[in-house]
Parts: sequence; C-alpha cells; structure tokens
Amino acid sequence: MRGERNDFTRLREQAGLTLEQAASLLAVTPRTVYRYENGTSQPNRLSIRTLKEAARQRVADVKPSAGFAFIDLFAGIGGLRLGFESIGGRCVFTSEWDPNSQKTYALNFPDNHPIAGDIRDYSRDPDRIPPHDLLLAGFPCQPFSIAGVSKKNALGRPHGFLCDTQGTLFFDTAQIIAHHRPAAFVLENVKNLESHDQGRTFRTIINVLTNELGYHVQHRVISSEPWVPQKRERIFIVGFREPTGFDLSALDVPLPGTGPKLGTILEPHDEVDPKYTLTEKLWAYLQNYKDKHRAAGNGFGYSLFGPGDVTRTLSARYYKDGSEVLVDQPSRRPRRLTPLECARLMGFDRPGRPWRIEVSDTQAYRQFGNAVVVPVVEFVARAMQPWIDEALARSGGSGTDTGLLRRHG
Repeated sequence: MRGERNDFTRLREQAGLTLEQAASLLAVTPRTVYRYENGTSQPNRLSIRTLKEAARQRVADVKPSAGFAFIDLFAGIGGLRLGFESIGGRCVFTSEWDPNSQKTYALNFPDNHPIAGDIRDYSRDPDRIPPHDLLLAGFPCQPFSIAGVSKKNALGRPHGFLCDTQGTLFFDTAQIIAHHRPAAFVLENVKNLESHDQGRTFRTIINVLTNELGYHVQHRVISSEPWVPQKRERIFIVGFREPTGFDLSALDVPLPGTGPKLGTILEPHDEVDPKYTLTEKLWAYLQNYKDKHRAAGNGFGYSLFGPGDVTRTLSARYYKDGSEVLVDQPSRRPRRLTPLECARLMGFDRPGRPWRIEVSDTQAYRQFGNAVVVPVVEFVARAMQPWIDEALARSGGSGTDTGLLRRHG
C-alpha cells in the first residue's frame, strides 16, 4: 500500500481535509494519520465512517449548477475548470494521470465523481465518459508522424486523424471529441505549439479539428500580464460545433503594463520561512553562471525581481534552483517564491478563494509551473459564455446530440 492513494487518502481528499484537520476530526495524532496515509497502519471502521460522512457532507454542501456540463482532461490541478466554473459550468468528468496533481485537485474540488487516470483508457471506450456540452483539455505537445500521411497521399489512399496523430495524447482528445460531439471545446497549450516541429504539429492539429472533425476553430496566444504579475503566454484553441459569432481574435485584451505588480502577491517579509532564501553556495553559483554567459554575449542566467516588477514565466523546473524568478531581498541573498506566492502568481489563490496545498514544495512548484493562469481562462470563458448559451439553446443542451452523424464513433 505504500506510495499508493489508499481508501483512507481518497476519503480524506474527498472530504477536503488536510492531514492535520483529519487528525483533529478523528481525534488521533498527526503521526497516526500519516501512518494511515502510507499504509503502515489501518484506520478502524469508526474512522472510515467518520471520513465518509465528512466527504458526503462536503459534496452535499455544494449547490448543484444548472449550467452546462463540461469535462476536464489533462486537468492538472484544475485551472481550466476554475475558469469555466466561474460562468456556471459544472464538471462531470476529470482525467489526470499524476498522483500528486490528483491529490491537490481532490483537496480543492468537492466532487461526486472520482478522478480518472490515464485518458487513453477512456479514449478507447469513450462511452465511459458522461455526456457533456464542453470539453476542456490542456493536452501535452507531442510530435506527430508526417511520413505516413505523405506516403498515403502518394498512394492516393485516404487518411485521417487516426493516422495523422496516432500514438499522441492529442489523438485521444480527438477521439473523445469525435465520439461525443460536444457543442464546443477549449484546448490550451504552450505558445510554441505553433512553431513545434517547424509548424507541422500545429497544422496537423488544426486540420484534424476543422477538416476531420468539422468544428469551427479559432486560436490566439494570450499573455497573462494584464491579470497577474507574470509574463506567461499560452495558446488557446476554441472550437464550436456549429457556426457562431464568436471572434477570439477580436477580444479586447487589457494592455500590458496595466496589471498588478509582484508586490501584490508576496507574503509579508517576516512570514516567509528562511529556507526559501538561497544558500551562499547556490547564490554564488548562479552569479558565476550568469557572469560567464554575459561575457560570452548570452542572456542566460538568473532573473531578479522586486515588488514593482512583472516576472518571467514560472516553469515546472522552478523547484531546481528558482533562478528564473528570484525575489530581491535588499541587503540579503535573494529567495525563491513560496508555493503560496506561486498559487497567487497563477491566480489560484485569491481573497475569498484560498488554495489548499498539501504536497511537497517540489510537487507544488511542478504543479503551478505546469498550470494555466486562472484569470486568463476566466476571461476566455466570459467571452465564450453567450455563444455557449446560444449553442446549447439550439441543440437543447444535451451534451451529445444524437441527431448528428458521428463520423468517427
């Protein structure tokens, strides 16, 4: 049982309890709860019943939304979900393969559905995924094989997304879209998706979504700088099953320089654990590294930011040395951002909506570095809302319109 998410862990997460809160609820020591977590000790039946009731009550306390149904694929810690819940959507299915991300997701979202693991198990049998009106997916970028497509063209044989993207996680996303035919989808990825593999990857994706699946597709790169003190550019690909008046390129994005600065998300100086301040050895290494590349005419090296600045992009490798975003501490060595500050930098933690972090700093940095900036998703969601409503009004909001021909079902 060691290393696995056992029944106790799943119930605790579903109840939205930290380890300390679970210990208090069950009237046991935190050390005992830790043993329950790692499987070296088993909770008694009363403890399990107590957790089940807490989990049941947490779900019952969430008022069900009458809005559109959506699914959250490659969910990470739920950034896309937060954006579309903000306009009244309700999540009916979640898929995320990473156990630590599952842990953070479960702690922050009271759900009546378990978190599914590898999406490939579901793309092979899409009926296991419930009907939905909107599909959300932050799928990883992978290279596609073009050689097979070229060969089929030369031989005059038909080909489609089953050939173009076979073996990639985009393929699994396309399988689900093809089967369920949601009214709309939103896909998110890094800005460089457009230039990946000399643009072939992106052209294949757009071809699949438009010509193979028949959706009306738009895309746009949006920077997070107007909403959070971070320059983070991501591409959003939006598709509607039927024609709409939605125009992603025409959205009035606030101008850079008008957003908040780093000081708005920093914890008070005296509340930051000294462990986040760089060691003398690491600080000396980073300075020497930057000096060496500066002498060679390169721009590589650490980046230092103060309260009035906007940071570089936070990456999943932040846990290694924190050099991409170092917080200036006058008369002291600089420090890393804390996980809470990362949560704020990404728009997860904000006044009135605290974000719960129960994983190690390493895992938290990875999760935030891989996440979407929530206010950007909220911006896109608000812009899409009238057209989602219109699309559902036309189709009856069934999630899967059985009157449509499922070309790839």
